[in-house]
Amino acid sequence: MLSMAVSAQTDKSIFTGEIHNDKYNVYIKMNFYDNNIIVPGQDIYGELSGYFGYRKDGRLWLFTKAEFVDENTVNISIINDYGSEDLTATLTYNPDGTYTLKHQQGSTMKIAVNRKWVKIPKTLVFKK
Repeated sequence: MLSMAVSAQTDKSIFTGEIHNDKYNVYIKMNFYDNNIIVPGQDIYGELSGYFGYRKDGRLWLFTKAEFVDENTVNISIINDYGSEDLTATLTYNPDGTYTLKHQQGSTMKIAVNRKWVKIPKTLVFKK
């Protein structure tokens, strides 16, 4: 009930589209209002809330559930594209127009850089 009330009052462009972090060369593609993102090469999962990716590698972290806490914060359930690791995180839209992804619990997100796993920091800032 809260998620419907929040999304009805919110600018729906806030949690729709793509955001990125240049330092790690990662991005998030999302639509937390309609939950209608089809993951490239992973259409077997159907429509999801979104996904997290690294520009130089095809492995993705899939957003299986997104629940609004308030108009600027979303709790996200995330799995890797093999389904072997999962975690929860929050994504917050900040007053300066940036977004903060904060790991809450579960597995640590990793990306493959030059054939080595690199852990993503527990807190990461994105911009549109």
